[in-house]
Amino acid sequence: MGIAELLDGVAGSGEFGVWLGRLDGIPVFDHEAERTHYSASTMKLPVAMAMMRKVEAGELSLDQPVTVHNDFASAAGGRFGVNPAEDEAPATWTHLGSEVSLGWLATEMITVSSNLATDLVLELVGIDAANAVLATLGSGRSAIRRGIDDVAAQRAGISNEMSPADLAAVLVAVGNGPNQYVRDLLAANQWNGEIPAGIPAGTRVEHKNGWDTRIRHDGGIVRPDDAEPFVLAMCTTSDLPDTEAQKLIAAVAAEAWDHRHDLETVR
Repeated sequence: MGIAELLDGVAGSGEFGVWLGRLDGIPVFDHEAERTHYSASTMKLPVAMAMMRKVEAGELSLDQPVTVHNDFASAAGGRFGVNPAEDEAPATWTHLGSEVSLGWLATEMITVSSNLATDLVLELVGIDAANAVLATLGSGRSAIRRGIDDVAAQRAGISNEMSPADLAAVLVAVGNGPNQYVRDLLAANQWNGEIPAGIPAGTRVEHKNGWDTRIRHDGGIVRPDDAEPFVLAMCTTSDLPDTEAQKLIAAVAAEAWDHRHDLETVR
């Protein structure tokens, strides 16, 4: 079953976007790839890239100490805190009031998708710097405007948005860039129910996913041992049960994998 057929099978149940191509940044298959979705945790990848830009510029250091706290400036004014009940990465919370390194927080942000670690990194990096990654690499439609769990901003309509095409553009930049650090963080992602689930075990997949109510996204660089790397980004906002949305992304990844030697034949 081709990708188009997989998407036809869920027509009417929500919005589904796909971008598939190689590291040259040219798509071989795309479907509603420019449409934005609520970004969920895919925004953590541009945050990591913005952090590395500042590290490389000497403005930040991966070794610098950061005091773990849960009080942040809201994009709508006032202050907010991350809801621990909605953060599926507990390790950062055990360090409240103590110091950890920026590099440790970045690892928690990407590999286990810690929301608290993300807001701590974003506080240092700055929303404007994180958004600039999307603005310079993407179409301008996707944006980072607030931290995770900034409820007041959310109620005010201030949202983070991501399209499959823009997520792919960031991944292409990661894949072609000289710095291995972000690639290694993505490869160590411990939440692997989407793209990696459709790829043979042991294959290197450098990916960042995101989820929320009605939301399942994943974007990654797949590196087969016997073919050129390829980039797949898929965003779903739908009424599908969460596990079915994951299976759909995995099925699209499997289809891409089956065509890895001649990706242009994907349909």
